[in-house]
Amino acid sequence: MRRQVLRTIAWGRSGDKGANVNIGLIAKTEEAYEWMVRELTESKVAHYFGTDKVIRYLWPKLHAINFVLEGVLQEGGGLNLKLDSQGKAYAEALLEMEVIL
Repeated sequence: MRRQVLRTIAWGRSGDKGANVNIGLIAKTEEAYEWMVRELTESKVAHYFGTDKVIRYLWPKLHAINFVLEGVLQEGGGLNLKLDSQGKAYAEALLEMEVIL
């Protein structure tokens, strides 16, 4: 086991859906997907981003996971003054999460 960042085993993309941020991760291998399903829980992602509500959706045939971070953009992408008001950098931030593989 070694400490690495999540991007060594996955690709990601994110964006806004109203007040929510949607983060899609695609595993680079089937083994990576199995690890992600086991280790990337809703509570770990919520803790990483410092938010309360995260919903996780599994897409096993695509080896992908979708996370929805509810309410992190307050009134929505066009109505807040956050630096990343449309949630485009959230996937990049999650891909920098240190993990033990």
